Amino acid sequence: MSIDVLEKLEQKVQMAVDTISLLQMEIEELKEQNQALTQNSTQLEQDKAMMAEENERMRQDHDAWQNRVRALLGKMEEVE
Repeated sequence: MSIDVLEKLEQKVQMAVDTISLLQMEIEELKEQNQALTQNSTQLEQDKAMMAEENERMRQDHDAWQNRVRALLGKMEEVE
């Protein structure tokens, strides 16, 4: 084999190694982004669940207040 062929082969091997290195770095970046997005999604799901619980408590409080007001109005009508 001539030196030219070996040099070309060496260049192609080096390009392949460089490409593989870049792709590995990109994979690591994407893994980090995926992890961050997964954590964000988990946090949002937890926040959603907390908001649903708070909403239910507020609905129950609202219903209780409505019942109290109705009871008071009923008593006022009895007095009249």
